[in-house]
Amino acid sequence: MGLLTFTINVTLDGCVDHQEGISDEETHTYFTRLLDESGAMLWGRTTYEMMESYWPAVARGDFDAPPALREWALKLESKSKYVVSATRSDFPWTNSHHIEGELRTAVQALKDQTPRGVLVGSGKLATQLDRLDLIDEYKFLVHPMIAGHGPTLYQGGLPSTRRLELISAEPLSNGAVAMHYRRTD
Repeated sequence: MGLLTFTINVTLDGCVDHQEGISDEETHTYFTRLLDESGAMLWGRTTYEMMESYWPAVARGDFDAPPALREWALKLESKSKYVVSATRSDFPWTNSHHIEGELRTAVQALKDQTPRGVLVGSGKLATQLDRLDLIDEYKFLVHPMIAGHGPTLYQGGLPSTRRLELISAEPLSNGAVAMHYRRTD
């Protein structure tokens, strides 16, 4: 069984807005490495639609992109992508699949069939999955800024505090810190 890892960019005040944070070669290289180490991506519909509106075009070469962004796009193109959505069932982007049925059962089955693990990169979906005790690890790229707005991590709340063990903290030269935690409870 693979681990379910919540990974996302986050500012010091917890903002997970995709327009906040440092978007450079180093950041994309970090996320490409995580993608390489995992077996699949898991997103909610909103995140999927945001990603599909841009990254397939970068992978095709429709936009001039730095090497690290092109590499991310190409690897994302070939990676299995799973989407949780109650309002959409057609996901035409290469290697995209709809998660159907009861969320706990469907995501547990995905973990069971993906020994290299699954990365979840949607804040609202991660909150739902954490409420179901399905998230095993957290890999946050913490950016050196205060956004002063949301959305924020766990904006919808959790039923109890999560106790975590620090696995690693890796500072990047751009000032961000890659934090890796594992649940202890």
